[in-house]
Amino acid sequence: MSRIDESRPFIPLNIAVLTVSDTRTPEEDRSGNTLSDRIEKAGHHLADRKIVKDDISAIQEIARAWIADQGVDVIISTGGTGFTGRDVTPEAMEPLFEKRMDGFSEVFHRISYDKIGTSTIQSRATGGVAGATYIFVVPGSPGACKDAWDGILKWQLDYRHMPCNFVEIMPRLDEHLKRGKLQEA
Repeated sequence: MSRIDESRPFIPLNIAVLTVSDTRTPEEDRSGNTLSDRIEKAGHHLADRKIVKDDISAIQEIARAWIADQGVDVIISTGGTGFTGRDVTPEAMEPLFEKRMDGFSEVFHRISYDKIGTSTIQSRATGGVAGATYIFVVPGSPGACKDAWDGILKWQLDYRHMPCNFVEIMPRLDEHLKRGKLQEA
């Protein structure tokens, strides 16, 4: 079963948070606050934080800049994962993926199902890798952000988590790009 190996060092990552919303302001961004607080509490660095309208081009512009930024290891977006006409975050992010992470969506829905039942099917949470940067797309509620962080990301973004984690494979994510983003501990 999974565990934390205290003999391994904690490696802080640089994580950017993107809130996708036509209506939220920095003062009202409870989901972005939830993620930012958890990121910092875990010992990681908040590399950047932005709010963007539900617009594919605008979302992609920010995501592409962060993917190209050596100072960003992980992008977590919140919002825009539903089925309404304005919900376009998966359509914006998934074309950027070099590799899709189906397991993130599956585990997120399993955790969410335990809390909200079949209503979890109304989310299109997704994850992937682009340019050696992990990208996670989660729903826009604080509860969904807590579920994604507490149930998955807190563990997988911790180098000490065993039997495996995302951090230990980061130096090899970009083998095809010949670009390193993380120094060995």
